[in-house]
Amino acid sequence: MANTKKSTPVKKTKAIPKENPFTDFTKSVWVHSLLTDFDVSLFVSGKHFRLYEKMGAHLCTVNKINGTYFAVWAPNAQQVAVIANFNGWNRASHPLNKRWDASGIWEGFIPHVGKGEVYKYYIKGFDGSDIEKGDPYALRWEHPPQKASIVWDTDYSWKDKSWLTKRPKLNALDQPMSVYELHLGSWQRDPSNPERVLSYGEIAKSLVPYILEMGFTHVELMPIMEYPYYPSWGYQITGYFAASSRHGAPQDLMHLIEELHKNNIAVILDWVPSHFPGDANGLYNFDGTHLFEHADMRKGFHPDWKSYIFNYDRNEVRSFLISNALFWIDKYHADGLRVDAVASMLYFDFSRTAEEAGTNEFGGSENLGAIQFLKDLNEAIYGNYKGVQTIAEESSTFDGVTRPVYAGGLGFGMKWMMGWMNDTLKYFKNDPINRKFHHHQLTFSMTYAFTENFMLPFSHDEVVHGKSSMIYKMPGDEWQKFANLRTLYAYMFTHPGTKLLFMGNEFAQTNEWNFTESLNWDLVQHAPHAGMQQLVKTLNQLYRKEPALYKYNFSYEGFEWINADDADNSVFIYARKSDKAKDTLVIVLNLTPVYRENFRIGIPMKGKWKEIFNTDATEFYGSGKLNTESLPAENIPFNNQKQSISINIPPLGVVIFKKGV
Repeated sequence: MANTKKSTPVKKTKAIPKENPFTDFTKSVWVHSLLTDFDVSLFVSGKHFRLYEKMGAHLCTVNKINGTYFAVWAPNAQQVAVIANFNGWNRASHPLNKRWDASGIWEGFIPHVGKGEVYKYYIKGFDGSDIEKGDPYALRWEHPPQKASIVWDTDYSWKDKSWLTKRPKLNALDQPMSVYELHLGSWQRDPSNPERVLSYGEIAKSLVPYILEMGFTHVELMPIMEYPYYPSWGYQITGYFAASSRHGAPQDLMHLIEELHKNNIAVILDWVPSHFPGDANGLYNFDGTHLFEHADMRKGFHPDWKSYIFNYDRNEVRSFLISNALFWIDKYHADGLRVDAVASMLYFDFSRTAEEAGTNEFGGSENLGAIQFLKDLNEAIYGNYKGVQTIAEESSTFDGVTRPVYAGGLGFGMKWMMGWMNDTLKYFKNDPINRKFHHHQLTFSMTYAFTENFMLPFSHDEVVHGKSSMIYKMPGDEWQKFANLRTLYAYMFTHPGTKLLFMGNEFAQTNEWNFTESLNWDLVQHAPHAGMQQLVKTLNQLYRKEPALYKYNFSYEGFEWINADDADNSVFIYARKSDKAKDTLVIVLNLTPVYRENFRIGIPMKGKWKEIFNTDATEFYGSGKLNTESLPAENIPFNNQKQSISINIPPLGVVIFKKGV
């Protein structure tokens, strides 16, 4: 019998729609990424040098909704969330998504979060700890003592194309480079409120005309990346991609740099890839582990500065640092980076005993990861940008700091000549009557002057911590102090190598540098200080005018001793040369207060020689003992030269002669 029972119809149900994070406006964090698989592969291999285009906070539009994309590297974190004003700093409301590719990157798009939003990352650490961190890639941070990051951009309508076009020639190694180093917070301050530091815009209005008047070719800004502790002078950085908020917004710093460029003044930025502070909001212990710093504190902690050393063996750290270097050249149009504390990076035993120091895989003291990092850094900078320079603040005898990477060197453009600086200051501190016993301290530099591309620095480090101002390093009464300092600067400007002078040194600031107050500009009302300022101005003009002083900055072809052995008189005579004989200069130094009349010196060529510079000129607050007449070379062999002239050498003075002027 057939079964006549009716079957129960299957109830039709609506299919559950697949979640679409781009239209589900109730979802707090949308799945979104700026990172491609290629980006990630470059990052984890240490070869992504433009991470600032992908990591951090980026204003963008997703599915026609404006908001901000966030991406942060925290591979060992259990959870990462954005905490901010917009969500009441709620750690649970906006968790980021961890990528599926083992890169350790957490990311996501949050709609309706706009420019100016204050935020941090909440991180549930590897060890379960609750951590709040600023964004390592943030473009702006709050003004200290507030320490949160700010959603921002680097949009700016640059008007310095003319400078960038000329830069490869004007910023080349065979051009004059006279650098004015300054600290933005203490160069000048508001006279009506000395506690207030000037904005980037206010600094531009006074700094640009001053640099133009003084004739410096470059300015070097002590670190302007965001830092929490003002007495660190900027060398303890938390916001590596953020211009210091103490002076304004990122675009305000861009304006300052642009104004300098409009006047053909190059900008060097101090950059600190050597160490960072243990600040709770910074890079230290970022995801509950030693992520950016070396886990072995024999390699990861700096005893001098109580700071932490980057782990250069880690690929992602190298990507972070090299991206940061290129960021300042790319987005802020920096013309060079002065890399801080390179010696501390190169050696594990820097400022440590052998027992306290780590070693490399071969048992040596060289930090092989740091060495490779520096090579990669310089190849990336010089390979991507025309007319930029990197300068190493490096005090060791490490070989090849300025040799190209392809020739086995580190690849820097220049290196600070710390030995010259130390020997020179030791010599000048001697009472002139004793200088004949230390004659070699000035001649010694020429035994190694061309082993690297050297920059001669009288930097901020020489006028702090009880070292005294430059003028008070000099012996003697007031007149002798000023005469000695004038002679020191003239020696510096005629010695092979590029030049760096810290702010205030140009007018003989009497106090040590104090980062909490303005330079004492009132001093230039007084004749000795005005004379010193005029001397530096004239030296800059001479340096830029005379090819013999810069054409062979780093080569033996540009220098010749005429008399290096007159210790009894403390007189030094040398020639500076270019590739043209007519440019040759003869420089004579008298390092005693004795006025030397009818003093014979050897001359390399026939013809009439004329004094073109004298530190004893009255306009420099000197005594006016000049050589006013042209002096024809006589056929009297002297100082191993076939010709000679008889001159007057001022006390504690420098004179420069040139043929046929």
